[in-house]
Amino acid sequence: MALTKVYDSATVLKHLGGILNIYKPAGMKVKHVRNAILSNICKGLNEMKQREPRKLPENKPLLGTGTAADPVLHNIAGHTDLSDHVLSAGPRYLPRDLSCATVTSLGDHTSGVLLFGINRGTGQATSIRKNRPVRVYHITGCLGSATETHLPDSRVTIRSNHRHVSADRISGLAASMQASHQRKMFELCGVDLQTQEAYELACRGLLRPADDSLPVVYGLKLIHFDRPNFTMEVHAINETQEYLVALVHDMALELRTVAHCSHLRCVRHGHFDVKDSLLRHSWHLPGIIKNLRHQRDILRAHPQLLRQQQVELQATS
Repeated sequence: MALTKVYDSATVLKHLGGILNIYKPAGMKVKHVRNAILSNICKGLNEMKQREPRKLPENKPLLGTGTAADPVLHNIAGHTDLSDHVLSAGPRYLPRDLSCATVTSLGDHTSGVLLFGINRGTGQATSIRKNRPVRVYHITGCLGSATETHLPDSRVTIRSNHRHVSADRISGLAASMQASHQRKMFELCGVDLQTQEAYELACRGLLRPADDSLPVVYGLKLIHFDRPNFTMEVHAINETQEYLVALVHDMALELRTVAHCSHLRCVRHGHFDVKDSLLRHSWHLPGIIKNLRHQRDILRAHPQLLRQQQVELQATS
């Protein structure tokens, strides 16, 4: 289908809706990202062709009848409603005219994929949130020092030797922790891991906890090691920034040293990849519309993101 350039702001607003994939910078709050996106959308709409001010009926009574200014006022008021003019009413489009919903929030120190639902996309955002697709993180830890909040901008509390830590030891620990999390998921279902029932349950898909507050790790592996820094790839749902940085801290304790999280980046949310995220210099109306179109193609190719048969964990009594 051929694309047509549109210069009318009302037409653009009518078709402005869907899922938006934004690259959130580290150190920026989600609400600030949301405000910047909505402000830039309104700025772009206000710079486009606007509708003309409303016309006043000819028989509308005028104020100030009997003054010398009556003929001027009559000539203007008979054609244009000055109260509807942009110079008196203000911009046609304001952020409050747009609907925006966050699919899943990110912590202040986390960068990467952040999904928003714009206008009619708010319903899609709710569906994706309920389906809870797996999110993938790249977490960089720094060995040798621990901080109060496990983040780099906090006060250092402990320093420790880390020369005995190797890539093989970290990989072995990651594999052990991944197996422990997988075993725990089946235990919460009340199913023995060595039974046919567990096999049939695993064939139905990923096990998702019925409680949104229960973090589940599906994958954990080392992808880079350069002492004192190491990078882990984590596949999880229901995770939070606090949980992920504490995971790095706990891994370091198992290795008989200490560490803190220096970088935390979400690289994928379901089928929404960081390569398709909208960078900050492209947070303008043309870039947003192009990104909405691309995410619409992803949803069309993967309808299970909106309608998914879930295998949920059942709490044991």
